[in-house]
This record gives sequence, C-alpha cells and structure tokens, in this order.
Amino acid sequence: MFTNGQRQEERTGKYGTPRVQYLQELVAQFQNASNEELKEKIVANLANFAYDPYNYTFLRQLNVLELFLDCITEPNEKLIEFGAGGICNSCVDPANAAVITKCDGVPLLIQCLSSPVKNTVNYALGALYYLCNVSTKEAILRPEVVNIIRRYAAAGGVSISFSNLARSFLDKHVPENR
Repeated sequence: MFTNGQRQEERTGKYGTPRVQYLQELVAQFQNASNEELKEKIVANLANFAYDPYNYTFLRQLNVLELFLDCITEPNEKLIEFGAGGICNSCVDPANAAVITKCDGVPLLIQCLSSPVKNTVNYALGALYYLCNVSTKEAILRPEVVNIIRRYAAAGGVSISFSNLARSFLDKHVPENR
C-alpha cells in the first residue's frame, strides 16, 4: 500500500522514528556492516521501501539509488539482486530515472540481463522497460541487447515472467515489433 504524509504519521505514532531518519539509519548500518548477510538484509529492506512514491524524495536525498547501483557492481549475487530490485522498484519515477541514468545505471542493468539469478534478470528487464527513452534508447536498443531480450521473449516455456516482460519491452520500444 502506498503511503502519504498523514498515513505515515498515523503509523509512526507520537514517539516513532520519522521515515527519512529510519532510512538514514539503514544506510548508515549498510555502510558500517562488514557481514555480507547483514548487508543483503539491509539492501533488501531498502529495495522494499523503493516501491512507494512516498519514499522517492528520501531515497534521492540519502543517495540510496547510488547505493543500489553500487550493489550491482559487487560479486555477491544477493546484493546484485536486491540492488537491481531497488532500481526496478524506483525507476518509474522520472527524477529517480534521471539519477539512475546519470550514474551510468543503464550499462549495469544491461549486464544484469546475463545474471544466473532469475529475479535479477526480471528486475533488469523491468527497469530497462521504464528507463528506455529518447536519451537512453541508443544504449539500450543496441542489437546485442535487443537480441538478448528477444531470446527472453521466446522463452515462454522456460519462464513466463521473462517472456512477458521481454515481450512488453519489445512491443513498446522496438519499432519492428509493433
């Protein structure tokens, strides 16, 4: 369920922690964590907050989008998965999409299309769907990327989610598929 200021105040209560402060605490915990499992849990938690438009401003203010992108560059597949999930959850917002694009998120998401983790691929497909626009389509619609997406579109017997996301991407962004 999406949040608004009044609902958040009701849920937080008189003595609760304001959302921005809570998110800042999560970011600080992530930055100070040396345990990979703890980092995974924190990024998964942040990615869950990234679906709600109420949090978008806070995510930008606290550089959480950049944290998600940093996670995609890690060797830990769970951090990559949750980082890609956070990007996918937040990139529908144009201001978030601009940050992701400015921070070279598109090539990182394209790399995620080759991940052995299904969720990572799904998140990358979803994010690229929303990030593909006039300023990014040259990078996203390169023949090798479109070919990967076409293979996912044809893989309905293997994975319906890959197939449906890939078909939606092709229908919207690749002219010869219209």
